[in-house]
Amino acid sequence: MENVTVFDHPLIQHKISKLRDKNTGTNEFRALIEEIAMLMGYEALRDLPLEDVEVETPIETCMTPMIAGKKLAVVPILRAGLGMVSGILALVPSAKVGHIGLYRDEETHEPHEYYCKLPSPIDQRTIVVTDPMLATGGSAVAAVNFIKQHGGKTIKFMSIIAAPEGLERLHRAHPDIHIYVGHLDRCLNSNAYICPGLGDAGDRIFGTK
Repeated sequence: MENVTVFDHPLIQHKISKLRDKNTGTNEFRALIEEIAMLMGYEALRDLPLEDVEVETPIETCMTPMIAGKKLAVVPILRAGLGMVSGILALVPSAKVGHIGLYRDEETHEPHEYYCKLPSPIDQRTIVVTDPMLATGGSAVAAVNFIKQHGGKTIKFMSIIAAPEGLERLHRAHPDIHIYVGHLDRCLNSNAYICPGLGDAGDRIFGTK
């Protein structure tokens, strides 16, 4: 699919395998999520615009490239998406952070918004939406809808693992955004959980049940 990147980097694959292990505790799980987000972010931000600025080195003054334009915006889908934010901020500490809160209806599995706060001006920023799990795709589609309604134009979506159903749904709804996936899993089960997956990412990041 155009505009879809599924990573094959050995470091990312190794860390995802450790995430899957049910014996990986909260502290290590949280650290792994951050590390994977940083590794994915390195590639996802490859096309950030640059401009030459004047810098004085110990030797001479030169023109040298720095990131141009308004700052990056990282927008996690609450709450699991929060786990990926620090990994991206390690790469771009000046990035602004927005938040989108969605909850999933237990019966229909469809998302409902309860919170949306985005950095301004959102239309001039590159926006990276984060959610470790791209399952049905409902939350991802809704989040991108909200961002576009608020004026967002340059949008990237990052998930650590995805089900084919969710990836296809997001790509079909928003073919203009670039989607980055750490690993494409087999399928969704009858409860809309990714298989083999890693369980509930939010619970495992925050140590809740």
